[in-house]
Amino acid sequence: MKDVLAAGTATGIGSMPGGDAREAAKVAAEAVPALPFLAELPARGPGADMVGRTLGLLVELYARVEPSGWRFGDRPGRDTRRAKAWLGEDLDALEEFAQGYEGPLKVQAMGPWSLAASVELRNGEAALRDPGACRDLAVSLAEGLRAHLADVRRRVPGATVLLQLDEPSLTAVLRGQVGTASGYQTYRAVDRGTVEGLLRDVIDAAGAPVLVHSCAPAVPFALLRRAGVSAVSFDFSLLTESEWDAFGEAVENGTVLFTGVVPGTDAPLSDPAGSVGGVRALWRRLGLAPEALATSVAVTPSCGLAGASPAYARAALTHCVKAARSLVDNPE
Repeated sequence: MKDVLAAGTATGIGSMPGGDAREAAKVAAEAVPALPFLAELPARGPGADMVGRTLGLLVELYARVEPSGWRFGDRPGRDTRRAKAWLGEDLDALEEFAQGYEGPLKVQAMGPWSLAASVELRNGEAALRDPGACRDLAVSLAEGLRAHLADVRRRVPGATVLLQLDEPSLTAVLRGQVGTASGYQTYRAVDRGTVEGLLRDVIDAAGAPVLVHSCAPAVPFALLRRAGVSAVSFDFSLLTESEWDAFGEAVENGTVLFTGVVPGTDAPLSDPAGSVGGVRALWRRLGLAPEALATSVAVTPSCGLAGASPAYARAALTHCVKAARSLVDNPE
């Protein structure tokens, strides 16, 4: 991914506030011009949320909204049609504001493990409980993502499309911390080799550089690197001292790190250089090459901006750009 991204890149995570697709696409294209992204607007309701949007991409698998959440069904229904319609609206807006654009462009979808933890089988238990269901889900997702990325390339022919897989539940899957339908138990931890292998299958099938995003603690950097990701996106404030070595190893192995350093909800914005001060300090502590900082680190909000005000969302993205630029101007 380093050969695709410019030094000092900034971008958004994906979700934006409100329900105006054109306004969100305009901000996502203008505020972070080095890496614009396909905006998501979960405030519109089920089908525009991260889970429903991705379920709408699946091939020959369908889901509907139940009181308990998303559940697989036998045929496409109004919830699937609504998810597809909203995605189409967002893609139309992206196409409008990205006319003539040439460069990297990011789109997002939920990864296979967080999706398996979030959608129910017909018996009301999460797909995560059934290894066969997890495999079927990953195959369907891979097919759907290939078609989705091809559509984006057709709409924005000058773009180099990057795929972000959102995996907020990945650590919980690995640790056996995903709750059952009853809420009294948790599903068994999934073997790390199985998690890595299924992720690798989806990444290999995508045919595009892939980054994985998680704003949960304890992101498994090494596992993701082995699975073939080009970049990892995470909330930098959650990085603990025990993970510093994993951070450094990722950098040394060529993984780009999308560091979430700007609050995702309305908050005072500090000096841009101060926002990445912790990243710069850790870089020095680990003895990493200063000249590699701006090409190895991208700057993002700590998580999605769906809970922010529209004015703050634009300001936060602009702040990310200035913070990323400070890494170029002052790497030490």
